[in-house]
Amino acid sequence: MTGSPSTSHWGAFRVRPVAGGGVEVLPHPGDPSPSPLLGGVAGSLRHPTRVARPAVRAGWLEHGPGPSTRRGAEPFVEVAWDVALDLVAAELARVRGEHGNQAVFGGSYGWASAGRFHHAQSQLHRFLNQFGGYTGSRNSYSLGTSLVLLPHLVGDADTVLRAGSSWPTITGNTRLIVAFGGIPAKNVHVIPGGVTRHSTPGHLDRLAAAGVQVALVSPLRDDLPTGPATDWYPVAPGTDTALMLALTRTLVEEGLHDRDFLTRHCTGWPQLADYLSGAADGTVKDADWAAPICGIAAGRIRELARRMAATRTLVTVTWSLQRARFGEQPVWAGLALAAALGQIGLPGGGFGHGYGSMGDVGDTGPTLRLPFLPQGSNPVRDFIPCARIADLLLHPGEEFDYDGARYTYPDIRLVHWAGGNPFHHHQDLGRLRRAFARPDTVIVHEPHWTATARHADIVLPVTTTLEREDFGGGRRDTHLIAMHRAVAPHGEARDDHAVLAALAERLGFGREFTEGRTPRQWLVHLYEEWAAQSAAAPPPFEEFWAAGEWELPAEPAERTLFEEFRADPAGHPLATPSGRIELYSATVAALGLPDCPGHPTWLEPPERLGTPAAERHPLLLVANQPSTRLHSQLDVGAPSLADKVAGREAVEVHPADAAARSIADGDLVRLFNDRGACLAGARLSDRLRPGVVRLPTGAWYDPVPGTEPPLCAHGNPNALTGDLPSSRLSQGCTGQHALVQLERWIGGEPPPVTVRAAPTLLTPSPAPEYAG
Repeated sequence: MTGSPSTSHWGAFRVRPVAGGGVEVLPHPGDPSPSPLLGGVAGSLRHPTRVARPAVRAGWLEHGPGPSTRRGAEPFVEVAWDVALDLVAAELARVRGEHGNQAVFGGSYGWASAGRFHHAQSQLHRFLNQFGGYTGSRNSYSLGTSLVLLPHLVGDADTVLRAGSSWPTITGNTRLIVAFGGIPAKNVHVIPGGVTRHSTPGHLDRLAAAGVQVALVSPLRDDLPTGPATDWYPVAPGTDTALMLALTRTLVEEGLHDRDFLTRHCTGWPQLADYLSGAADGTVKDADWAAPICGIAAGRIRELARRMAATRTLVTVTWSLQRARFGEQPVWAGLALAAALGQIGLPGGGFGHGYGSMGDVGDTGPTLRLPFLPQGSNPVRDFIPCARIADLLLHPGEEFDYDGARYTYPDIRLVHWAGGNPFHHHQDLGRLRRAFARPDTVIVHEPHWTATARHADIVLPVTTTLEREDFGGGRRDTHLIAMHRAVAPHGEARDDHAVLAALAERLGFGREFTEGRTPRQWLVHLYEEWAAQSAAAPPPFEEFWAAGEWELPAEPAERTLFEEFRADPAGHPLATPSGRIELYSATVAALGLPDCPGHPTWLEPPERLGTPAAERHPLLLVANQPSTRLHSQLDVGAPSLADKVAGREAVEVHPADAAARSIADGDLVRLFNDRGACLAGARLSDRLRPGVVRLPTGAWYDPVPGTEPPLCAHGNPNALTGDLPSSRLSQGCTGQHALVQLERWIGGEPPPVTVRAAPTLLTPSPAPEYAG
């Protein structure tokens, strides 16, 4: 293989330099389905948005730390590295001395690098732990709800999320997949940490060859590839729970449920059955009840339930369904539906969560643990669920519920963020801007001038993976990849490790942080330590590095979720209070949470089609993952730029909804609600349900100065989504849906997109006024 080896969250590849200082990116030769996202790497590497030198917001440099509404609106002053590092070290020391370590929030939620050593989150958390601790976050925006809920239902989350039934088992045994949220092919090219062989696209192709039928339950037809035999159920967004309950009730009404499985392997069926029958509240949750809620005819609901009972059926729920208000309910109701069918633990049957949400779900790659950088322990006990960052900054001292306990938001004075972009991940970005105005200081490590960097006080330029050495591999990856440095760092960019080592030296724990090793020595140390403990006999480091990769030992391809539990529930109990699947959880019920009762329940979302709230904003926005980038990464890469319409992110609109608003394909449009607005380019499509618009996440946030509520010129849907938790149980993210209105842009010359260039950068005066 020619070129320098490397890997990324979207795939392994090789890099060759080309004339003019650029690179050519070549997919790994063993990858049967390389990710199209690789096409964005070369254009991003030397893009004008790269941060070349340390920069300090002009107002902070002049006046020193303190809350400021000028974040995101002021120019930056480029300074020397020593100046920037002295300022950061002094401010960290000041905040620790005056307010305590809990006043430092260690952000670093993101996907900056697939490398095992230069992993921004690990580096920052190691540094802050040795600094004395910090307020951190738990769980993720992708799975914040399920990570809390699943342990109450089946004992732990990882078994379902990381060890679900494998694709070969599914293609060989399943006859019908009922896919709530679909199996979106666009997501399967991504795995945290890297992927060398993308196998899931091939498995999706084999569904068709095997004659597996799919019932696609989604408002978006493209949530499933076109190959398998498909019946599309274009459900109204946010109503999957009602449909699941009606399917379960139909099984009961027609005597198709598995009474023995519900008795031997589950607890709480009587309580759930009473709810379905109406004995608990007077409302029978049958197909006639669900039809007007979910928009699927009662006859189709009953027919689907009969099909499910008549054959080997897999019920799968995408992660997207739990990224909404009351997101616990579709996961719980989907599990209950699978339990009523009685096929959990049978090859090709039962329940799945996340097929199509991430490339490793159902994958057959090995589970061998790879080398990692130790972070140490955090002495500070304060934390937040990660999607509550705006609440943390805006409401210090307020209490919040989380998984059955009550906690208090600390008073954050300094935010230190590395390797992420909360102005992508978070919801209600106008509110997040107000939250970011409150701390004394915001420090950001970034390769690019993202919205998060533009809302910082001190921006430290860091390298990308192609500008440093590392090794990488993801969950169920088939290879450990040597990540050779392919090009020199851009401008004055430094590795996160080098930045933090210099700060640690200034703060008195430099030796403890580096342990006297250079980055290359760290790679050798971590690899050799791992190899010595591994039964897989990896080669010596120099041999591995010269080869560019090492193929990990394979594991069996066949795998069935809960197979041992089904065969012997007493001998292989689940780690729940009952040892069984909890269709009713006495633990959850005892919390008395109206937004998460003790069994799956239909709770009407506050933003849903056909409700009073929809009278002013009659379209339901689906803000799902993009197909042309990873979150906001590579938004300046070629695939993402080529997909823009009218220079903005493309919003899919049904032709009927467009005609009612005199919108033509390619028109510039404005989406808006009471939280904010954004511009986008209209793309007409009949492959989504009328009344639904789709605007994927990840366009770099570009607020137009002076607009209130904020108008994003570029098309970031999180200008519109609500910053509310899924429930008080999990405090998960709810960024999937929002009610909006849509209109053709008639406001004259539209505001320009500014985020594809660096902000205003000033030349420093001889010495900054603020010096700590």
